[in-house]
Amino acid sequence: MRTAIAAALVALLQAGLPMRTVDRGQSSQIDRAKQVSARTADEWTKLWTEHAGARTRPNVDFTKEVVAAVFFGSRPSAGYAVEIVRARQDGVALVVSYRETRPAPDSVAAQVLTSPYHIVAISKGPTTDVKFERVE
Repeated sequence: MRTAIAAALVALLQAGLPMRTVDRGQSSQIDRAKQVSARTADEWTKLWTEHAGARTRPNVDFTKEVVAAVFFGSRPSAGYAVEIVRARQDGVALVVSYRETRPAPDSVAAQVLTSPYHIVAISKGPTTDVKFERVE
């Protein structure tokens, strides 16, 4: 019985944790590529201010959630994007998987500077040690 419960718990955690998009777009004030997490309201305030300046900060309940963010950095044209596709518990780490999209070499894209990003709030698992992995 304990083995079945443990197996079910492992399968649930590997399937992915619930998450919600907090903000996503093409115009972050963070112009270098980075992946970052915020586990407290103070960390969230600092990250949001760096990303969005004085824009109203979305609410996050840090008793139940942790924030994960991926910033693609400054790009020379439209057609770039980043998407957080999954968060899962893997041992002692919360692993956040993300995908980057780039315009095809022969595509026509608007010649405008962009800075794509995706920020999510993830239901807390057993730990908040966050690691990021890029997936195809």
